Amino acid sequence: MDKMWAGRFEKALDKMADDFNSSIHFDKKMYKQDIRGSLEHASMLCAVGILTAEELGLITEGLTSILDDLNNGVLTFDDNAEDIHMFVEAELTKRIGDAGKKLHTARSRNDQVALDLRLYMRDEARDIVALLRKLISSLLNQAKENKKTIMPGYTHLQRAQPITFAHHLLAYCMMLLRDITRIEDAIRRMNYSPLGSCALAGTTYPTDRDMVAKALGFDGVCMNSIDGVSDRDYCIELESAFATVMMHLSRLSEEIILWSSWEFKFVELDDAYTTGSSIMPQKKNPDMAELVRGKTGRVYGDLMATLTMLKGIPLAYNKDMQEDKESIFDATETVKKCLEVFVPMIATMKPIPENMYNAAKRGFINATDLADYLTKRGLPFRTAYKIVGTIVGKCVKENKTLDELTIEEYKKYSDIFDTDLYDEISLESCVGKRISKGSTGYTSVEEQIAYVEEQLK
Repeated sequence: MDKMWAGRFEKALDKMADDFNSSIHFDKKMYKQDIRGSLEHASMLCAVGILTAEELGLITEGLTSILDDLNNGVLTFDDNAEDIHMFVEAELTKRIGDAGKKLHTARSRNDQVALDLRLYMRDEARDIVALLRKLISSLLNQAKENKKTIMPGYTHLQRAQPITFAHHLLAYCMMLLRDITRIEDAIRRMNYSPLGSCALAGTTYPTDRDMVAKALGFDGVCMNSIDGVSDRDYCIELESAFATVMMHLSRLSEEIILWSSWEFKFVELDDAYTTGSSIMPQKKNPDMAELVRGKTGRVYGDLMATLTMLKGIPLAYNKDMQEDKESIFDATETVKKCLEVFVPMIATMKPIPENMYNAAKRGFINATDLADYLTKRGLPFRTAYKIVGTIVGKCVKENKTLDELTIEEYKKYSDIFDTDLYDEISLESCVGKRISKGSTGYTSVEEQIAYVEEQLK
């Protein structure tokens, strides 16, 4: 394929250099956005008198036929094309003749690729938001079914205080809701059209940039043409948001991996989302969760690659910026694949409430409530804390739980203790007494569920 820019050169590009320079093998993902942008650009050129109605008709018919043929597999991409823009333009010219050569009037590949990437990432980011909403719904359904399922809450991976499984899952709902707002914020800042910036300085033609921007669903145009072609902030913002999504998925993956182990056995993963061992027939491995945890580093790397690529290049466009696509495409595809497998994995996960409850009974996670019992009866908290700490030490030595000590044993440490302490330190009471907003208390958990439902609306 002849290069569109070949007029200046006396010899052909070296084959190895040509392959190195080409981006068609990855930027072909944007063919729908490239053709959509070209259709609206052509409509605008006709509206301002640069193209005739007949030429617009030919271009529209040609581009539409290319889109249909690519969608149907009738037309395949030419690996000899330098990029998706050159491929479409060359194919269009082949189909409709000289009218196809007029399509590139008043634009450059610099603003064309900037447009395609914004359109592509807007579509992909919205898909990811939809997947996040599905994951939140899966977590929310599990929470609704486990509002009174008591489990140990942890700090330092040590049993700390009793909570409900619903409360724990709702924490991830809150994280993922924030992820949605981060992505939506990035989309809002990204949603301005660079088309018409041309190479960097704009054009001498009487174009209507606002017309194209409106037709493509943008909120306006990039107000500085240099910034229009050189801005990739939106890639960094989206990759950063995607990295945060992956961090949240990785944390939940780690917990699922722990919970599904024999040491915890708080949940059972569906067979469809686990694998076995080639030599150990008893194994049921949480490979999907482990892969998500592993792929988190990959998305972090994509973010760092883009930041590093951009940090040293002067304005405006530089060929370095071709490297933005592979990293942003990889981050996008990785997040989507992880979410696609995570949603049904969570939906089919089976909690084992009795194991959670039995674990909560060990580890003295009601010790804080025992100290609160003394504090409410007049003892300073630090004094109560020391007394309870001493009692816990006794229980550890004698392999007992707090509710197994007799009232006579308790009174050796303080006359304030009475038989009502047993009700105070029951796991159900410890959870139910948490009345502060956002707590693990039953009423609070209901409020959190209602909040997440409202956010999803």
